[in-house]
Amino acid sequence: MTITRISHFSLSISLLLSFLFLLSTLAAAAASSSSYLYSGPADKEGKTRSLYSEILRDQAVARLNELGKVSDADGYLERTFMSPASVRAGTLIREWMEDAGLRTWVDSMGNLHGRVEGINASAQALLIGSHLDTVVDAGIFDGSLGIISAISALKVLKSNGKLGELKRPVEVISFSDEEGVRFQSTFLGSAAVAGVLPITALKISDKSGVTVQDALKGNSIEIAEESLLELKYDPASIFGYIELHIEQGPVLEWSGFPLGVVKGIAGQTRMKVTVRGSQGHAGTVPMSMRRDPMAAAAEMIVLLESLCKRPQDFLYDGGNCNEFTMESLATSLVCTVGEISTCPSASNVIPGQVTFTVDLRAIDDVGREAVLYELSNRMYQICDGRSVSCIIERKHDANAVICDPELSSQLKSAAYTALNGMIGEIQDEVPVLMSGAGHDAMAMSHLTKVGMLFVRCRGGISHSPEEYVLDDDVWTAGLAILAFLETHM
Repeated sequence: MTITRISHFSLSISLLLSFLFLLSTLAAAAASSSSYLYSGPADKEGKTRSLYSEILRDQAVARLNELGKVSDADGYLERTFMSPASVRAGTLIREWMEDAGLRTWVDSMGNLHGRVEGINASAQALLIGSHLDTVVDAGIFDGSLGIISAISALKVLKSNGKLGELKRPVEVISFSDEEGVRFQSTFLGSAAVAGVLPITALKISDKSGVTVQDALKGNSIEIAEESLLELKYDPASIFGYIELHIEQGPVLEWSGFPLGVVKGIAGQTRMKVTVRGSQGHAGTVPMSMRRDPMAAAAEMIVLLESLCKRPQDFLYDGGNCNEFTMESLATSLVCTVGEISTCPSASNVIPGQVTFTVDLRAIDDVGREAVLYELSNRMYQICDGRSVSCIIERKHDANAVICDPELSSQLKSAAYTALNGMIGEIQDEVPVLMSGAGHDAMAMSHLTKVGMLFVRCRGGISHSPEEYVLDDDVWTAGLAILAFLETHM
């Protein structure tokens, strides 16, 4: 009996140990498969001076925090075109550019440039950029991360004595305005460099009546029509433009990757829809006799949501979209009603007029136009059925930008290099995603081929003080830019 008990006990211990071993194996596998989520660098041969963490992480994060304190407002972050805070922030960035070994200057649109010539100063230049300005009550990473990561990567090359080994000039540009907060006109900085900023932009006024030209002059920058035209770079002198930016969406966090390659930037249309009916007393007009623009607007908005969720249900019948376009719309089409107003806007009055906005974006321009055509036709049908009038005005159109396959491939390889350095060899594909938000790369695409790299941000939150990027993700971003630069050595 004693022997039997010992045998059963031994068997139990053996099974327990086997079970614990299985659990540890599964845990290790799970940790390996998701280790790109929030892990630190693997310890392989010391990882070459800790993968330059002092520059690419510690110093970069410190600089982002320092820039985040440079604001025109008390209690929140706000930097607009040529404001005092923007000028102070530019002074800091210029110091950091020079610390990285770059020659610096400010152009006549307030853009800050830092350049290293490399081995061949006459070769086509690689441009890397993002924007210095912010929205109101902003986060500290939007725009600034792209500038700081590029400067940090170049500083690593300088510290290694390799800055002069670049086979082409590399120029970092801190664009003066992308958000368009002050003058309600986006891409002032990058559009000027790309040569697509109209001369009339100099006369645009802010809420105080100060023009773009006045704002520049107030900072000792004289600009006239001739000098604006001279800002455009010669396309033949440019190799390409890349931009690193926070994703401003949840996809990377959901997928567990700190970096993703951007395949394109969605085209965008903004419309203003005005619906007019018959204003009346809320208590005395029978429902069957009403010409209510609010009810019509509500039906139109629900139509918009349905069309954008299931474009195939609306577009296939007309045969106006091929299979490729339909697939593109299924993954990229987004529609938003961001503003709605009524007149006279009283709780006991049937409104006489309702106005709302439509923001519609898709990576496929043909598909976007097909959706707009179908949407407009069905909106008019709704209004006719309700005996109200409808006016649809297109206020803004921007075509989609497809990122260059060569640059995208190089950025994808750079992302792999960075991730392998941080966590060891990975098996999964680096995500490839589209950008629904506009970026300076849109303007720069008129000048040269463009590529973009996205960085994960917590919760996909942006344009908010809650905007946040992990310190190690800042590090990974810097490593990716460094790896990309090393392909040009």
